[in-house]
Amino acid sequence: MSSEPFEEQGPVIRDKRRIDPVTGEVREPREAAAPSPAAPPEAPAAAESEVEQTLAERTADLQRLQAEYVNYKRRVDRDREATRQTAIASVLTALLPVLDDIDRAREHEELAGGFKAVAESLQRTVSALGLVPFGDVGDEFDPRIHEALMHGYSGDVAGPTCSAVLQVGYRLGDRIVRPARVAVVEPEAAPPVSGNGSGSFDASEPAARAGGPDGTQPAAAGPNEPRSGEGGEVRTAEGEERVDRTEAG
Repeated sequence: MSSEPFEEQGPVIRDKRRIDPVTGEVREPREAAAPSPAAPPEAPAAAESEVEQTLAERTADLQRLQAEYVNYKRRVDRDREATRQTAIASVLTALLPVLDDIDRAREHEELAGGFKAVAESLQRTVSALGLVPFGDVGDEFDPRIHEALMHGYSGDVAGPTCSAVLQVGYRLGDRIVRPARVAVVEPEAAPPVSGNGSGSFDASEPAARAGGPDGTQPAAAGPNEPRSGEGGEVRTAEGEERVDRTEAG
């Protein structure tokens, strides 16, 4: 029963010849493929612009994150180094009295034997940590690194100079751990200049400039003191005229 429809339909013949055998003309295709709708030309450009904008934003975000990380790393390294220097300075400051005792023992030639070896080892250790002593006789006085405990005058110096070092100073890098305590001398002051500026008195100056033969100056008259006028009269500050006492007598 299922084969009956196929027997009734019979074979199907399709003529696909491009040229008609009867007329000899070229046949038009019966079913032409529907053209696909063309995409608007603006779509690819818009999509490409959007992609470039997104890429630029992601690149800017990445650069900003990288810059923040670099700044953070530098700040952490700087803080770590500052903390390390502060800790070293604190320890070395506590050791300064020991170093002073070693210097005094060396000055008195009491640094010998095992004590000398220990002192030299300690000084090598603090030097390796960056502790540097400073302060010598003849250095120019600098209030930023010197502390003056004594003061004097000398004609052999041209400016404030350290004449003696009472206690050496120490620095750690750019930090002054302890200033050098010194005695300072300055040039002697020049003697005061008197007279006419050449250091000697000029006897030819008029006595009136000095005021009197003994060099005293006359006292100035007060506002109500009488002042001599012409014709034997005297005038007071109020403008009253009086006759000279000699004529009145």
